[in-house]
Amino acid sequence: MPSWIPPLPGLTRYTWWGAVPEGLLTKTQLARQGLKPGSDPVGQALYHGNCYAPLYEVDAAVPKRGCSPAQRAVLDRARELQYVCRRCGVREDEPLGKGRYCDRGCRYAMTMWEQHDQAQALARELVADPAAVLLVVDVERDALPSAQSVAVVGVRDHQVLYTAQAGEYGTPERGEVLDQLDALLADRRVVEEPDHMGPSSRYPHRLISQPGQPLQSGPDPQHPWAAPHSNVYPSVACIWSAWFAWPDCPYSTVPSVPREGAVVPWSRSLDVAEDGRSMATLLHRIADGTAPVWERAAWRLDGHGIPATPSSRRTAEVA
Repeated sequence: MPSWIPPLPGLTRYTWWGAVPEGLLTKTQLARQGLKPGSDPVGQALYHGNCYAPLYEVDAAVPKRGCSPAQRAVLDRARELQYVCRRCGVREDEPLGKGRYCDRGCRYAMTMWEQHDQAQALARELVADPAAVLLVVDVERDALPSAQSVAVVGVRDHQVLYTAQAGEYGTPERGEVLDQLDALLADRRVVEEPDHMGPSSRYPHRLISQPGQPLQSGPDPQHPWAAPHSNVYPSVACIWSAWFAWPDCPYSTVPSVPREGAVVPWSRSLDVAEDGRSMATLLHRIADGTAPVWERAAWRLDGHGIPATPSSRRTAEVA
């Protein structure tokens, strides 16, 4: 309950209920008599600290519209379904709340599936956007200068828009690369490769960071495309991990990129332009639903699958 509801200007204020004239009631009081206000409020009463309730004339009130038997049946059915899991059909003793999923695995499964579904929706947006590009960087600190490179690849058409050796930090060669990227990436939707877990040598922000120094959070004002840890721009790793639906520990609701020697489904090589094409292909496969999903994804294990929801119906229609 709010601690303060200001008084309405221009209306008489009654600071205790005994002062309210007969024939004036609040909305709640009218509703108990099967009525609703038929005119504007004519006064207001102070209640619960500093809250004012508008008062209405009983003589001007009108009957509340009643429900037909069919409408009542629909309302009763909706009230009944509040206790029934939409996915597995089990009945609980308490209302299930938003989403209407039980805690016997269904809420977890649907949380993972919703992230999977959102990843596909984002991939479809990127594939359809002619201005979306992949910014692929490899500036391993101990690598030879010839192995440090950058590429920009179109998501929709896989076209290599720019590729160059990155040069060393602080050199004119690196400055020229930054100038080219500033011009090319202006007004474009930039997609990075890594998520917050790295590898750090492939963060675009590494191009403007001194080797060995920690990354600063937030985009750089001079180079807005350089936003570390995918705080601003989507990343291929985040989109794919949500689609693949592998958690790094049981019942974690945060999809992760598998570790312990697992191979990601796109190339990581010295040819960053080809890596960009590989990532674009993966985004297309996620968009059209042909990219593999972890065989033990939560919604696949118990046989209940995915209930009919607006989101799942949209996915089926597009597919």
